[in-house]
Amino acid sequence: QVQLVESGGGLVQPGGSLRLSCAASGIILSMYTMGWYRQIRGKQRELVTTITSGGSTNYADSVKGRFTISRDNAKNMVYLQMNSLKPEDTAVYFCNAQRYTNDYWGQGTQVTVSS
Repeated sequence: QVQLVESGGGLVQPGGSLRLSCAASGIILSMYTMGWYRQIRGKQRELVTTITSGGSTNYADSVKGRFTISRDNAKNMVYLQMNSLKPEDTAVYFCNAQRYTNDYWGQGTQVTVSS
């Protein structure tokens, strides 16, 4: 059974930082493209960033230079370091694992950026 469990969300002031973690089980993480997506209430889920099995990364323009994705295949973990957070980053953040037709999602973790 595949499980992706996000953690690290919470309330942070504008300009602050958070580090999200995604713990994967039931898959060999190194074989998957991993990603973070977010969904603002009432809107569609959108891509934040991905990292391939080879380590290539891709970022949404809105987070470039502020967010960094990383992976630790030995620990089956993926991370999202978020710096210089803005109120518009407020959303539920989801971890995703993709390989061919396999597509897995976590339950999400809420990030709220507010003073």
